Amino acid sequence: MNGERGTFAMVHLSVLLALAVALHAVEALIPVPYLFPGAKLGLANIVALHVIYTYGAGAALAVTGLRALLGSIMSGTFLGTGFALSVSGGLSSTAVMGLLGRSARGPGRDSLSPVGVSVAGAVTHNVTQLAVASLLTRQAGLVFYLPVLLFFAVPTGVFVGVLSQKMKPLEGTVRALLKSRSGRIPDRRKD
Repeated sequence: MNGERGTFAMVHLSVLLALAVALHAVEALIPVPYLFPGAKLGLANIVALHVIYTYGAGAALAVTGLRALLGSIMSGTFLGTGFALSVSGGLSSTAVMGLLGRSARGPGRDSLSPVGVSVAGAVTHNVTQLAVASLLTRQAGLVFYLPVLLFFAVPTGVFVGVLSQKMKPLEGTVRALLKSRSGRIPDRRKD
């Protein structure tokens, strides 16, 4: 029975990965005004945040890393600057969201909502990308662009957090499916 549950979870995570890659590709098609390069919605982070709350930070890091890899291969930026920025920003923001998401759960620990976790992830993503861009270009002055990116990080983080909360009922459905396959409610996380 545990094998069926593991198989179902792997298939579910694969579908979520495909969704994240699709959102990554759709977002790449959205034109960004020339005045604000690097400002994006972070649509794929909807999936990362959902995976954090459904399967835990380890699974979310795997989905994020694979999404960055597959997205860069599809867009032709594999091992380029865009790939480095995507991987570093995605993994660091997912790690922060995973830590904050874990600390916010539990009895009497509802101090940080998924929206707050998402905003922290968006800020982390921008800070990390600017740091990596500064290292790659050897231009420390790029850090002066941080206030502009943070101006966009807060509303996009709220947007991603709200959409992720809208996916919350799906978590219950998936857990019910997992329970019906194994006869018991599965552990949410093993990490």
